[in-house]
Amino acid sequence: MCQLLGMNCNVPTDICFSFEGFRARGGRTDLHSDGWGIAFFEDQGCRLFLDDKASAESAIAELVRDYPIRSLNVIAHIRKATHGHVALQNTHPFQRELWGRYWVFAHNGELKDFTPTDKGRFRPVGDTDSEAAFCHILNTLQQHYPQQQPTPVKLLKSLRKISNDIARHGMFNFLLSNGELLLAYCATDLNYVLRKA
Repeated sequence: MCQLLGMNCNVPTDICFSFEGFRARGGRTDLHSDGWGIAFFEDQGCRLFLDDKASAESAIAELVRDYPIRSLNVIAHIRKATHGHVALQNTHPFQRELWGRYWVFAHNGELKDFTPTDKGRFRPVGDTDSEAAFCHILNTLQQHYPQQQPTPVKLLKSLRKISNDIARHGMFNFLLSNGELLLAYCATDLNYVLRKA
């Protein structure tokens, strides 16, 4: 299974300390060596770094480590491939635009017999169950709210229903952010650290 790291802060913060330990799990201290990625939200923009190499050996990961990007919301992922071959297009986090904002998604788990037949504008580029789930989430949200993002309460209610439906197909843990919100859905064990400044 893949591993996820998310950070949500009230002031822009770098993730260097947490990222270094997480990065080592990508091929040095653990077996997650099938690619990695990290997304940093900055205002309405999003910096996305992806590599299909193990994060422990990645020159791009060294760049991220040495370049302390400050952000309110960060999503990182190290991959152990279960669906889809090892390739850049299958590397998380995935990014799409909805309602004029970037949305970023990373998944841990494995979905069996999950083949959505969405007719919406969001389509997977790679061949992972994860990207198919992300596109299905966005297509369903856009179908229910075609003009603009709903209130946070309505958004969470819709996401809970969509996610519960997807989770019927197997293990489905994910992080999702639009730069304002960082959402975690957990079908197994949720671990987190709360640090206060």
